[in-house]
Amino acid sequence: MRDLIEIRWHGRGGQGAKTAALLLADVAFNIGKNVQGFPEYGPERMGAPITAYNRISDNVIRVHSNIYDPDFVAVVDETLLHTVDVTKGLSEDGGILINTEKSKEEIIPLLNGYKGKVYTIDARKISEEALGKYFPNMPMLAAMVKITEVMDEERFISEMKSSLEHKFAKKPEVLEGNMKALKAALEQVQ
Repeated sequence: MRDLIEIRWHGRGGQGAKTAALLLADVAFNIGKNVQGFPEYGPERMGAPITAYNRISDNVIRVHSNIYDPDFVAVVDETLLHTVDVTKGLSEDGGILINTEKSKEEIIPLLNGYKGKVYTIDARKISEEALGKYFPNMPMLAAMVKITEVMDEERFISEMKSSLEHKFAKKPEVLEGNMKALKAALEQVQ
């Protein structure tokens, strides 16, 4: 892992981008990383564009600001490609992860000439198959762990299971569906 990895998440209110960023910070912290996970939004409502951020490092993080030049970007809602410059400041040594059923070839023209790696995942399909509803944040979270290599995938699954067991102690079916979505995303990100 690089000394410091910075991730910017783009989504819409209610899609779980903020939750994914906070969960990533939690599991990275649990394995001994130094982390930051925080959202940026104002009085937006459900469906409005939001941004969330992660910093993950083996060393102390002394920066306390938004992330302007991320290593990786996650786009939870592909319609944002038409309204938000999701590649602004994005390192070409990193990559962008987009929730879409489209191929990379269809997505690349929407990325303002970005020359770095482009990853896609159909988080809608994964979440609907695993949970019966559209919750894109878990598949996006797992896919981001896979592409950034911020932690071992098995350790990630183990930490997520522990976290979700606590959160959904009275809803074991939700735990099972989320775990299924995480595992499927690790396999299906392209």
